[in-house]
Amino acid sequence: MEHTYEDWYNCIAQYERTFKEWEMRADKIVKRYRDDSRSRNNPQAKFNILWSNVQTITPAVFARLPRPDVSRRFRDNDPIGRVASMMLERALEYEIEHYGDYASAMKQTVQDRLLGGRGTAWVRYEPHIVGSDSENEPNPEAEDGLQITEDIDEAETEGGIHKENQERIEYECAPVDYVHWRDFGLTVARTWEEVTACWRKVYMGRPALVERFGEELGGRIPLDTRPESSRTFNEKMGEGSSEAVVYEIWDKTTGEVIWLNKSLGKILDTRADPLQLENFWPCPKPMFSTLTTDSLIPVPDFVLYQDQARQLDTLADRIDGFIQALKVRGVYDASEPSLARLFTEGENNSLLPVKNYGAFSEKGGLVGAINLVDIKPIAEGLNMAYQAMEQVKGQIYEIMGIADIQRGQSDPNETLGAQIIKSNNASGRLKTMQHDVVNFATALLQIKAQIICQHFTDDTIVRISGAMQLSPQDQQLIPQALQLLKDEPAKNFRIEVTTDSMIYQDEQQEKQDRLEFLSAVSGFLSQALPAATASPELTPMLIEMLKFGVTAFKAGKGLEGMIDETADKFRQQMKASEGQPKPPTPEQQKMQMQMQIEQAKMQHDQAKAQQDMQLEQQKMQMQMELEKAKQEYQAQENQLKFQLEDQRNRAQAEMDMRIAQMKMNTERNTQVLLAHINNGTKIEVARIGADESDGTQAYLSEEAMAQSMQHPMQPIADAIGQSNQQMTLALSDLVNTINENQNRPKQVVRGQDGKIIGVQ
Repeated sequence: MEHTYEDWYNCIAQYERTFKEWEMRADKIVKRYRDDSRSRNNPQAKFNILWSNVQTITPAVFARLPRPDVSRRFRDNDPIGRVASMMLERALEYEIEHYGDYASAMKQTVQDRLLGGRGTAWVRYEPHIVGSDSENEPNPEAEDGLQITEDIDEAETEGGIHKENQERIEYECAPVDYVHWRDFGLTVARTWEEVTACWRKVYMGRPALVERFGEELGGRIPLDTRPESSRTFNEKMGEGSSEAVVYEIWDKTTGEVIWLNKSLGKILDTRADPLQLENFWPCPKPMFSTLTTDSLIPVPDFVLYQDQARQLDTLADRIDGFIQALKVRGVYDASEPSLARLFTEGENNSLLPVKNYGAFSEKGGLVGAINLVDIKPIAEGLNMAYQAMEQVKGQIYEIMGIADIQRGQSDPNETLGAQIIKSNNASGRLKTMQHDVVNFATALLQIKAQIICQHFTDDTIVRISGAMQLSPQDQQLIPQALQLLKDEPAKNFRIEVTTDSMIYQDEQQEKQDRLEFLSAVSGFLSQALPAATASPELTPMLIEMLKFGVTAFKAGKGLEGMIDETADKFRQQMKASEGQPKPPTPEQQKMQMQMQIEQAKMQHDQAKAQQDMQLEQQKMQMQMELEKAKQEYQAQENQLKFQLEDQRNRAQAEMDMRIAQMKMNTERNTQVLLAHINNGTKIEVARIGADESDGTQAYLSEEAMAQSMQHPMQPIADAIGQSNQQMTLALSDLVNTINENQNRPKQVVRGQDGKIIGVQ
């Protein structure tokens, strides 16, 4: 349902009526803090316990800029998420340290919380756009506090440059504006969760009105309002210029932002949700003091001890009166005018002359001549007033929860344990206030982070985060990290502000914390490294344990990225070494060495046994071969004997046959010869000892015939002698052959496989 101007006017009027009494009370408290009620007409002495308490609590809850801690919502092993969280954290640190708006807004908001009971701040997006013909000037809307809502069309932009007008974003930021407690408003509700709209007053001059709403509309808005805080100052200075007040209303029910001016009586502008924040509102829940569940009207802290503060003022005035009355006063004898100079001229070791000292001494001397007012009751009253003041102050400190240890005071009679207990009891309620401040600072940073991620260009994020100074491995993940930052940053990341990062800490305590951190980490590593060496599979668990312990220390937050990177490298090494044999542990190496020794011993015994067996087999084989060779030799010897015997028998038979044949041939030749002799013819004599088969013949010459005639038996005798000689030679050769065969050494005959197959 769209709201009209009358609806918003009535809503604002309802808020002003409901919170009017609270605003009046808050205004009185601020004046009391400033001690504006003191004047020449009111010389009463006062004790400004409000100023003292505020000055004591402020550094206890906010003393320095917070340290943003951006981490992944789920602390898993995600290198892209780690780089993205690192970039966002650095960007927030740059925004906090480079621009002073955050520090001043936090300081003023905390002061409003401690005085009036409600502190508020506002975050906006401020792009500084320059063009070809324009100068480097920020947007006027941003200067005057109006929310920048002009969205640059992504289809017409490239790299932060507007194509149509040739404009570019020189730089952009997300400043935090302090909103005075009078300039903030909300729909009347019981709790913050029931609030449907909130707004703030923005004071603008004529140039800013024309620049923001145009010449026609901006020129008609009356300049009839000044901020409450500067009205008195302007009246004193005689300055009569004014500004126009514009209400910037954020309606969560419709998701729209409305600008209206009550003097003009109309809505100036209406736009859809320009920032696209998770909780819609550009302001976090205000820092409230004491609240109940039936109203968002806060109860200032001073209201809870204002009666005791009034008593302190009364006691302070009484003490001032006692001090004024605590004087030496009295009367003296007028007959001795020199006594009047006793307290004015009398100095150390100085005497005043007295005339007629005898008569003076008779009157009692100084005791009789001077009578002083008794100041003992006054001194006792003063001491009682001081004691009463201490009691009242103790009541106030008890109400506020500020123990004397928080103010640096200590009783020398108290033990250290008593002081620690007192400090713990005092810090109980103080911790609650610290957490409220921390939650408010965290909410501001979360809104800043969403604006940075959703509206800042990639180039701006890279520059303000110093991403190019990261390690080369992390620089390769910058594009993916930027994409992750653009994708719902409020859901992907958790932004925190630690309590101790906003309060003052002693340097010695910080050094002690660092030493404690180093001691804890070194002790863990001394035990973890041997375990990781012995069992590499335990390394991921040990790394996670180290990360769990390190993140508990403030000094260890920066090491989380290095631990994740180390874990990533180890997992990559484990993944690369999959399928490869794992290096054995020392116990496994010892067992392997023992097994190798036992195995070598067994192999040695087996080799020795096998060698002995082979030797035995070779011995048996040699014996078998020798036996076989002996048998073969015996067989061959027997065979040779048989052959020799056979040859001898055959030779003997042949010899006998030849002898017989020779005898036959001799007889035949003899007969033939005798026949021829008788006939006187030429005869043919068969060659003695020749084989009949060769067909050779022997003829006797005439001379032989003549000789035969003279000696008829001589040729026969010669032939027979020659035949016997040949037979003797043949027998001699046969015997020599047999003897050679018997006397020559036996030769072993081997087969193709090298084995003995016989003896020759």
